[in-house]
Amino acid sequence: MTASPDIGRPAGAAAARFGHPNALWIAPPLLILAGSFFYPLSLIAGQALSDDAGAFSLATIARVLASTQFHVAFLHTVEISLAATAGCLALGFVLALVVAFFPFPGSALLARLIDTFIALPTFLVALAFTFLYGSAGILNVSLMEALHLTLPPVDFVYSAWGVILAEVTVYMPFVMRPLLAAFSLIETSQIEVAASLGAGFWRIVRQIILPAALPALLAGGSLCLLLTVNEFGIVLFIGAKGVITLPLLVYDKAIQEFDYGTACVIAVVNILLSLGLYFLYRFVVGRYGGRHAGLV
Repeated sequence: MTASPDIGRPAGAAAARFGHPNALWIAPPLLILAGSFFYPLSLIAGQALSDDAGAFSLATIARVLASTQFHVAFLHTVEISLAATAGCLALGFVLALVVAFFPFPGSALLARLIDTFIALPTFLVALAFTFLYGSAGILNVSLMEALHLTLPPVDFVYSAWGVILAEVTVYMPFVMRPLLAAFSLIETSQIEVAASLGAGFWRIVRQIILPAALPALLAGGSLCLLLTVNEFGIVLFIGAKGVITLPLLVYDKAIQEFDYGTACVIAVVNILLSLGLYFLYRFVVGRYGGRHAGLV
C-alpha cells in the first residue's frame, strides 16, 4: 500500500502547498467591514479635513474647535457622562450588595428585571420618565390636584438631572451584573469569621467586599463612561433645556442646519473620545482581570 505524500507532513506545509483556506474566509468579513465601516469613516474624516471646494484644509477644524458651542457641548458631554457613571457605580454597588448578601423573597426576580433594562431602547426610558415626572406626568398631576397648585412642583426631567437619572436607569445593570459575579466569588466564611471577631458591617464592606469588587467596579464604570459619552436617544427625547452633547450637536449640524463640514469635525472628535474610552475599558479589563469582573 502506497502512503500518501502528505501523510506525516506538518499541517502548515500542506496548507502552504494547496493555499491557506482561512484566507478565503477572512476576505468576505474584511470586505463587509471596509464597505460598512472604514469607507464611511474615511468620508467623514475627508469631509472634516477639506474646505468647501474639496481641497485639503484645517480651517474647518480650527473654526469648530474654537467655537463656544463646541466647548459647551463637550463640557456637557463630559459632565453628564461622569455624573451618570458615578450614579451607576453607587446605585449598582448598593443593589448588588443587597441582592448578594441580604437576599429577600423576590431578590433574584428583581435582579432579572433590572437586567431587562439592557435590552430596552434608551428612548423608552426617557419616554417613561416624561410620562411619570414630566410637566403633565402622573406625579405632577397628582401633586397639583392634591395640593391645589397651578404649576408643576417637580421640574427636574427637562434638565441635565433628568438626562443623568435616565442614563443611570439604563446603564446601571452594566455595573450591577459584574458586581454580582464578583460577589459570588467571595467566601462566606471570610465574612462570618470577620463578624465573629467583632468587625462591623462597614468594616466588612471596606476590607473584604470592596477589594473583591474593585475590578468589577473599574471595568463596569469604564464601560458606562463609554456608553454615556455616546448616548443620543435619551438626550434627544427628554429635550433638556440648554443641554446639548456632542452626538446631539452632530445631529443638529447635519440634519437641521445641513452644515456637514462642522458635523464631520464634531463626529471625528466624538470618535476619538470614544476610542480613547474604549481602550481605557480594555486596559482595565485586561489589567484587573475581566474573568473576575464577570465581563469576559
